[in-house]
Amino acid sequence: MTQFFDTAMQQILQAPTWLVLVAVGLVVFAEDAIFVGFVIPGETVAILGGVAASLGHVPYAAVLVVVIVAAILGDSVGFEVGRHLGGRVVRLRAFDRHRERIDNAQDFLGRRGGVAVFLGRWTAFLRAVMPALAGMSRMHYPTFLRWNAAGGIAWGATVVTIGYVAGQSYAKVESYLGRGAAIVVAALVVVAVVVWQVRRHRAERSDGRDDGRDDGRDGVPAGVHDAEGS
Repeated sequence: MTQFFDTAMQQILQAPTWLVLVAVGLVVFAEDAIFVGFVIPGETVAILGGVAASLGHVPYAAVLVVVIVAAILGDSVGFEVGRHLGGRVVRLRAFDRHRERIDNAQDFLGRRGGVAVFLGRWTAFLRAVMPALAGMSRMHYPTFLRWNAAGGIAWGATVVTIGYVAGQSYAKVESYLGRGAAIVVAALVVVAVVVWQVRRHRAERSDGRDDGRDDGRDGVPAGVHDAEGS
């Protein structure tokens, strides 16, 4: 992870500002729209964008706006993919090893409605599949959009700010110890955040599996689209 961070930061700091913003926006967008989150979590890229902002390479406000808008638009595209392609999406071979997790996510959506859309924003797997599952469930789009926008704003502000704070630490260490040590410190901060996210995701996955066994359901109730306030 440290080597990845070092390489990624070197590339970011050598790239034009517009290219950094486009790259961050595309990855965050694609994570939800076409399931790129299974390969490259948009959260990691958004954090790197925040680090680049703290080093003065790109404006913080620009990174923040790009990440939030890309997150909301990506979810909206994913929602339409789920609505129009339905079960054909989740039956793809690429999802075979995630079948149980998808069933649990469908159950979570059926029980929590819009709240599941908001909470799904905070884990990589659910960010990738929840919009399509919401579209498959025929949730009303205005309901989805409200929770999607709330999640995109909260998540985007959080991850970009985490990267910005990590970059501030990088800058302070660099002034005292040099660039190499600063990269290591910044990398450790990002690694700590990622490890925390992974552990929380595993705990949620375990809880979701237990809930799925208790409820005995693996589909979305027909009335999920009416869950305006849940």
